This record gives sequence, structure tokens and C-alpha cells, in this order.
Amino acid sequence: MEMKIEWSELSERQLKDIFNYYSLEVSPRIARKIIYRIIDRVSMLESNPFVGPKEDLLSDYQQDFRYLIENNYKIIYWVSGKLITISSVFDCRQNPIKIKEF
Repeated sequence: MEMKIEWSELSERQLKDIFNYYSLEVSPRIARKIIYRIIDRVSMLESNPFVGPKEDLLSDYQQDFRYLIENNYKIIYWVSGKLITISSVFDCRQNPIKIKEF
């Protein structure tokens, strides 16, 4: 089954924020590496969209949210038919309750 991946506005903004932070604090090369690893992790969903476990903190939403982990980031997504929506790229070093703020 051919799956399509789309990134929400929030998740795109979060990727830009991650890139900008690491570009300034570490280096643009490291920032690119982090972003590429997140995108690469997401690409695995094309062949197995249900690989990530369900996100218990978001169980009260209509969507069946799942997640993948890449380094310090939790990639929150949900599947509807042949569409995978990346909802958020959450920094796991934050208070977990903040995950509901998207």
C-alpha cells in the first residue's frame, strides 16, 4: 500500500526551530544532520505506518496518535487511509504534559 506523508504546519515550524537552534548553538552541519535523521526516521512510515506505539498522553483525541523516537525528539503522527500526518516533533526534554499543546 502506497502511503503519503504530510507534515502539519506545526511540525514544519518545529523542524525549522530545531534547525535554527542547532545552527546557532552548535553548527549548521550538525543542524542539518539532526533534521535529516528526523526526516529519515519518518520515511520508514511509508512501508510500515503502524510501527510506532500509540501515544497514551493523546488518547483522548479522535485521531489514533502514534510516535517514533529520534534522539531527543518524539515524532507524533496519525494515519488515515493512505495518508500519514506528522502532527508534531516534540522535544522529550520538556515536560511531557506539553505534548497536548498542539
